[in-house]
Amino acid sequence: MTASDNLRILLLSPRGPLYRHRGGIWKKSLRYQPLTLTTLAALIPPDIPATVTLLDEGIHEIDPATPADLVGISVITGSAPRAYELADQFRQRGVPVVLGGVHPTLLPDEAAQHADSVVVGYAEDTWPQLLRDFVAGRLQPRYTQAPDLSLANRPIARRDLLPQNQYVAPATIEATRGCVHPCDFCVVPPAWGRRPYLRPVAEVVDEIRQMRARRVLFLDLNLIADVAYAKELFTALIPLNITWGGLTTTLVAWDEELLDLLARSGCRGLLLGLETLSHDSLAETRKSFGLRRDYFEVVRQLHRRGIALMGCFAFGFDHDTPATFAATVQFAIEANIDLPRFAILTPFPGTPLYHRLEAEGRILSRDWSLYDAQHVVFQPQQMTPAELQRGTEWAWKQTYSLRSIAKRLGRSRLSLPLAIPANLGYRFYAHRLHQYYHCDWMLDARRPGA
Repeated sequence: MTASDNLRILLLSPRGPLYRHRGGIWKKSLRYQPLTLTTLAALIPPDIPATVTLLDEGIHEIDPATPADLVGISVITGSAPRAYELADQFRQRGVPVVLGGVHPTLLPDEAAQHADSVVVGYAEDTWPQLLRDFVAGRLQPRYTQAPDLSLANRPIARRDLLPQNQYVAPATIEATRGCVHPCDFCVVPPAWGRRPYLRPVAEVVDEIRQMRARRVLFLDLNLIADVAYAKELFTALIPLNITWGGLTTTLVAWDEELLDLLARSGCRGLLLGLETLSHDSLAETRKSFGLRRDYFEVVRQLHRRGIALMGCFAFGFDHDTPATFAATVQFAIEANIDLPRFAILTPFPGTPLYHRLEAEGRILSRDWSLYDAQHVVFQPQQMTPAELQRGTEWAWKQTYSLRSIAKRLGRSRLSLPLAIPANLGYRFYAHRLHQYYHCDWMLDARRPGA
């Protein structure tokens, strides 16, 4: 291929069965537009003539016969088997495949078995270099993020390449990356380290203005990882007169100035990883900073400022027992968490949690398709795998019973046009989990370690 040829690039985001288009459990009302594919499309060097197609399996069907000169696939652990399946099918046709994302970053040697090239780490610099190498006929087997990566002066994501009307939140954006905390179940520190990457605030504001969106969703893993930066950003958002949501930690409730700026900047909803009510479990997972604020007080501080809370809990910590489910549900309802969410603790490969459980002989399966935070893939300490699975499903159903929904809606900080469909969407999810996962695999002695 020469530099004058029109390069056909196909960028894919595969999904596991819970999230896949046609038959997946998540409906449009619960989807936001991802940024990975649109960002990669924007990073294609202007000196390389290219036609780029983006397929998000959350809203599209992916056909392995799609014409392409080069395929790039973004991979998380839960989608790795599907990504490998697609990669193998394209390569059988002679189409080169590049794999990137958190899973190839954590397990590059495994990913290399299904790819012509693997991108390790963030791709802002390596993806353009990879494309130039490909055009020149010298594609390398691996491209690794340099330690001096900067998010400044980057092109704006090509949101026009995905259908806006297929997402309830099409206006997604990113101001920061990374997180400073060492939580032992989190993939961020082993994949990208604990340094926060910060975009210039002026560039974030300019991008929001160019989107012309009135409602924006920040996809940052922790918007307040750098508090000084967060305050600068929230101050700059005030004149835009937008409403927005994002992700932070419970540390947000320590700082009155930060909370006030959140409210003034238009924040109307935050997702917080509350994880557990057990102080022992928070200490166990190296998230003991969560002990410094009563969760009831966290909710009150946010609600006082008109900010709704999506509170996320995980079940399966070593200190959890069968009684943990009822206690957590009771708290979520009494504390008036606007949208509670429940997950099963998952030891993602490369994390300290995975290494500890592996050393203890407690990893039950290495089928990555089960690593979606809704399957039990390890032996819990104080209950059986089936008890953990059933208890999590019970928590969903109890929390999203009609009575619980009505009780929380009466005090919710979400507007009813948003609160009602969101709660009903989660109710739909809660009552159909059994259609998408079950525990039968745990009875198959051949499965563990597969």
